[in-house]
Amino acid sequence: MDDLDQRLITLLRHNGRRSVSDLALELGVSRATVRSRMERLERSGDIVGYTVILRADAVSLPVRGITLIEVEGRAADRVVDALGGFPEVSAIHTTNGKWDLVVELGAASLTDFDAVLRRVRLIPGVIASETNLLLATPRSTRARL
Repeated sequence: MDDLDQRLITLLRHNGRRSVSDLALELGVSRATVRSRMERLERSGDIVGYTVILRADAVSLPVRGITLIEVEGRAADRVVDALGGFPEVSAIHTTNGKWDLVVELGAASLTDFDAVLRRVRLIPGVIASETNLLLATPRSTRARL
């Protein structure tokens, strides 16, 4: 992947519906070049799809955090399923080491955030957790409105 591919992907991350003509103009290349680059990136699996980003997904909640969760025995699938039902959970990651799951959370206030943490700790199979509040996000690949 060269510099042109990287610049093309950056533009598509900001707006995946931009026309090939607009992309070509901004990149300073022909429409055919943009079209062939996009097709090659799709074929190679570097671009796996395009999606719609809802306002609720793009507007970050004012109180955000990362919660590390230790799961009892083989309860990870049950815990992940339970967490998937929480609207405050934006991502769930499995990991290795002391913690089994890394969960990204968001809430409208510290009180709401505390309530979510209490609900997380009540999930059967959760035996320990540690949470860090996110203060700022200097860089993210998520869309911003």
